[in-house]
Amino acid sequence: MAVQIDVLLIGQGLAGSLLAWELLQRQLRIVVVDVGAENASQVAAGLINPVTGQRLVKQVDLETLLPAAMHVYRQLGMQFGQSFYVQMPMLKILRTEKELEIAERRLSQPDYRDYLLGLAPAPAELDAAYGVLQQGKTGYLRTEALLSQLRDFLLNKHCYRRNTLQYGEINLEPSLRWHDIYPRHIVFCEGYQAVTNPWFKYLPFQLAKGEILGCESRQDIPKHILNYGHWLISLESRRFKTGATFDTNQLDNLPTQAAKTALLASLRAVCPQQQPLDVYQHRAGIRPATLDKQPFIGTHPRHSRLHIFNGFGAKGSLAIPWYAARFVDYLQQHAGLPPACNIRRYDKSHFPA
Repeated sequence: MAVQIDVLLIGQGLAGSLLAWELLQRQLRIVVVDVGAENASQVAAGLINPVTGQRLVKQVDLETLLPAAMHVYRQLGMQFGQSFYVQMPMLKILRTEKELEIAERRLSQPDYRDYLLGLAPAPAELDAAYGVLQQGKTGYLRTEALLSQLRDFLLNKHCYRRNTLQYGEINLEPSLRWHDIYPRHIVFCEGYQAVTNPWFKYLPFQLAKGEILGCESRQDIPKHILNYGHWLISLESRRFKTGATFDTNQLDNLPTQAAKTALLASLRAVCPQQQPLDVYQHRAGIRPATLDKQPFIGTHPRHSRLHIFNGFGAKGSLAIPWYAARFVDYLQQHAGLPPACNIRRYDKSHFPA
């Protein structure tokens, strides 16, 4: 029997899941198709850090993105009776005079006041020659728990199909169809697998593999996030996560000994007392990062009912909720897309004529 719906979503990572939630909030009929395997969103730490990098730069559009993200994560928390976003202060470890100078300069700038709280001596367990910078409005999303809840929610609403989608099964003419489903729109939220999508592989993705360790310590772990080039997130009962590596060459989902060694060495340099550790988990995923670091959102240049919502890289937890709302506005023809994320920016340079 033919099933008429508004939107068929391909992929149930963080992008597909939060977009599905936004569509359902607006009473649209959807189906989400996902292979059901582990994806990069499940591996990711879900870190939200407003000020990043060696130069301590505030995320673009932060004052827009952060309240939107907090609103959606609160809404989801109320829906499922559990907290998905964990607010946790961050300590940026300062190890050179240059890093201290940059921190002092940022602290003097009024527009950083909400996010950088001050300098402090390093706690005894940390090796930070120039102290630490206290960062605020930081935390992490419990991504795996959230995706699992949303999958069950979609299943209960009969709008989730566990299936490996073959592109050849999508009929564009005479009407858009996949199996028994006739959607008004198809949105691809496939993460790194978009590089094989026949309609959207022309877009300049810059994929990067990241590896993360789950560790257990014999000492208590302070309840904060450490930022030292890599990061450490304190979990329950002496457990923590640390990551993530960044590899643009070896693009697979296989954990490597080289990454494990590098992450543990990096951790030992700042937490020399954390010895020995039990590594109980080692995972790898591929981030769907993009050439210009902006998401890929919008409509195929030739097929007006095929769309993409992808390319959030490591910033997904912060950025996706706001962009999901803008994209649904766009699908409902209430508004255009922000030019910086609209894939039409690559029509001239990348779309085959």
